[in-house]
Amino acid sequence: ARAHGYDCQATSMAGVAQRTGSTIYYIEMAPAGGSTPVFALAPAAGDVDILIAAEMMEVGRAILRGFVTPDRTTLIGSTHRALAVSEKIVPGNGIASTEEVYAAAEMAAARLFFLDMEKLARDSDSVISASLLGALAGSGSLPFPKHAYSEAITKSRRGVENSLRAFSAAYDLLTQKKVPEAPTSEFLPTISSVAAPAHLLAAWEGLVARADSFPGPVVGIARLGLRKVVDFQNTEYGSEYLDFLERVINHDFPEQNWELAKEAAKHIANAMAYDDVIRVADLKTRRQRFKRIRTEMKVSDNELMHLTEFMHPRAEEIVGMFPIKLGERIANDPRWMTRLDRWFNRSRRLRTDTFRGFLTLYFIGGLRRWRLKTYRHAMEQEHLNAWLEKALVQVDRSYALSLEIIRCRRLIKGYSDTHSRSQSKFERVMGGVDLVAGRKDAADWVRRLRDAALADETGEELDGAIRTIRGFI
Repeated sequence: ARAHGYDCQATSMAGVAQRTGSTIYYIEMAPAGGSTPVFALAPAAGDVDILIAAEMMEVGRAILRGFVTPDRTTLIGSTHRALAVSEKIVPGNGIASTEEVYAAAEMAAARLFFLDMEKLARDSDSVISASLLGALAGSGSLPFPKHAYSEAITKSRRGVENSLRAFSAAYDLLTQKKVPEAPTSEFLPTISSVAAPAHLLAAWEGLVARADSFPGPVVGIARLGLRKVVDFQNTEYGSEYLDFLERVINHDFPEQNWELAKEAAKHIANAMAYDDVIRVADLKTRRQRFKRIRTEMKVSDNELMHLTEFMHPRAEEIVGMFPIKLGERIANDPRWMTRLDRWFNRSRRLRTDTFRGFLTLYFIGGLRRWRLKTYRHAMEQEHLNAWLEKALVQVDRSYALSLEIIRCRRLIKGYSDTHSRSQSKFERVMGGVDLVAGRKDAADWVRRLRDAALADETGEELDGAIRTIRGFI
């Protein structure tokens, strides 16, 4: 701006997201000459010409604060999401609606330019400020030519080549009218190819063919579920998954668009691919994980990377790996559980960049052949069968209730303490199902119980909902 004959002033209002809000960088400019302009130190609602937001929820916050107005504001925003702590701590899906922010932006802004600036920067091995600057230049909101922006980047002498690449990517998308459609909160799955020995590949293809024979609306999610279960254990376990799903399909109806089977396909897969010690160790020692971490940390091939894993197994996780009868006996013996907890329930640090640390986790991860004989697997199978039976027995009486019971499986998630808390909530909701079964509004009440269980970590809302039900039965 100064190089092109403008007086300008830049100020910043520091903030922390969990305390005083986002940091705001504010720039005012005016053509030089004549009297010296008096610039403001902070933006005022309704008096902002251009607003640049580096994340979708920042767009929403700017609109709420009145910085975006339909009579003057050009809004430039990145459609990617960096989830806030308040979104992450919700037991259910706490992600704020991107579509609502986009709709509000369309109404609030005079001109609107949205791109995934983070992806453009990442693809160019740069930072988001470079792609945001490219979007600003491409919008034509300021009276400066493209080379003026490029010169500013060059003069910085830091990451010039990569920054120019990110800048040009955003600029070209806007000037060539290749702006993508409105952002959504939905993540569409992709299915990659499978590499395996010939005999295993033949078994996998047979399972895929069987999944493809299911009703059309079920096939897509069934294939994803099948892939998850086979990756968790093996192809024989994948066949068991299809058996469970086929059982649900036999109770479902085409006039209901196979809604029950579609929901079951997802939740049965999640129930069968539970997080145990073996699974955690397996995931921590996979080649793809090391490659991803090296890429994210920008570790070159000639550099060494130290990687420390934090393990905190409880007595329940240890007993879960025992044979069924032995595990059941010890799990019901408080003295042994206390003893095991004292031995194992402590913070452990394993460096998987060392031979000993990697081999320890690799050995545990390789115990998947033993998994189906463990006490934990027996418990998971018992829970899975009881849940499905409770849902399917209601199909003929109330399809809606059966569907809500299937959806309740989303309550169970995580590992260790997280799994224990979520399992407790699930059992309490299933107890609530027994209380309302037979009522015309039973499905609605089960949905309310599930929403209450997902509303807070402590389960206070769920307890209140159950007390309400007990008050009228």
